[in-house]
Amino acid sequence: MSGEKDLDQLKREAAEKAKAAALAKRQAKAAGESQGAPKQEDKPSEQGFSQNELPAQAEQPAGKPAEDGADLAKKKAAAAAKAKAAALAKKKREGIVEEETPVPVEAAKETPAAEAPEDGDDLAKKKAAAVAKAKAAAAAKRKAMELAAGNAPAEETPAAEAETSDDGDDLAKKKAAAVAKAKAAAAAKRKAMELAGGEAPSEEPAGDDAKAKAAAAAKAKAAAAAKAKAAAAAKAKATGAGEADTAATGDDEKAKAKAAAVAKAKAAAAAKAKAAGNAGDAAPAETVAAAPSPNQPFLDKYRKVIEENLGPDVLEDSYINKLSKDVPTLVAKKDTYFKVAQFLKYNELLGFDYLSELHGTDFVTHMEIYVHLFSYKNRQSVALKVKIDRDEPTIESLQPIWAGANWPECEAYDLLGIKFTGHPNLHRILLGEDWVGYPLRKDYEQYDVEV
Repeated sequence: MSGEKDLDQLKREAAEKAKAAALAKRQAKAAGESQGAPKQEDKPSEQGFSQNELPAQAEQPAGKPAEDGADLAKKKAAAAAKAKAAALAKKKREGIVEEETPVPVEAAKETPAAEAPEDGDDLAKKKAAAVAKAKAAAAAKRKAMELAAGNAPAEETPAAEAETSDDGDDLAKKKAAAVAKAKAAAAAKRKAMELAGGEAPSEEPAGDDAKAKAAAAAKAKAAAAAKAKAAAAAKAKATGAGEADTAATGDDEKAKAKAAAVAKAKAAAAAKAKAAGNAGDAAPAETVAAAPSPNQPFLDKYRKVIEENLGPDVLEDSYINKLSKDVPTLVAKKDTYFKVAQFLKYNELLGFDYLSELHGTDFVTHMEIYVHLFSYKNRQSVALKVKIDRDEPTIESLQPIWAGANWPECEAYDLLGIKFTGHPNLHRILLGEDWVGYPLRKDYEQYDVEV
């Protein structure tokens, strides 16, 4: 409103100047008529300029000054009415109801008929300067408000140049700015609600049309509902995926734990079997697999037949050797070794008529003889073991039962020093008779280092 007040003040000052100029002209005219219109000196007037600088309306014809004064009065009255109407319309738009400052129009009434049209030009220039000044002030104020993050004030159009088209443009700009501001506020609020997990508010357009408002509100509401539904679906899917991942992770962990347990059990069984062999214990290896060995029925059959015919004390142990293709293994006592071997060959239900392998092993704490037998009749195999003293390794020879035991027993004697009683020709077959020591013993030390 400061620009409008400055404009009113300028108008009042211009009216006072015009009034003073008219009064001076009347006085000069009266003096000229009484004294024959002598030339006036360059005497400064009340308005700050000399008499020679006064407008030259006096030189105009007698009938023309009155008409020019009437035209100027009409123009001033029209300009004042137009400015008043523009100011009133502007205040109505801004919702301001104030008493209008009356536009001083007395100057137009009191303007003498002798006033020259050049005064109107000076007034128009002053008004134009005032308008430009008001526009500059309004622009500076608006720019300051924008820099301060405020809303730019409406441009104050001077009353002298208020046009209907300019008012329409300003109103459209205000409406567009208000709509953009409302949309930005609604978007920010909706985003904040989404981040907080709430439902986004419907966007309310700031247009004047009720139908446009309703349509935009319905559209925004539908979009918000669809977005909320999609967010809920995504959340449910993420929850389901998380549960599935958890379940899958649990299953993987269970499978890994189970595999680790199986591997651990296998390693423990192997270590136990090896330790049992080293310690001379014929303890069977643990059965890791849940299903029994396919050769378990054969082992049960052999043991049952032997115990029924030779007694329950002839066998020291029996087991399925997992480290040697699940071969049924019988561990005989030292004093029943030969008798069990005879029974395995000559029993009609067993009939192990072929000796495929015989060898000895040094377990440091004891010696062991391993014999592998096969039955061509039953297409089955069995292993027979016996433990002997390491310091005095002596055991009955099986050569009288299976002739194929001849050379294997000689080899065991040559490399381990095991003596087989009842062998027809036990001698060294690889080393000389004068060779010192037995190379396959764990404590063997070479006698001749140069060999």
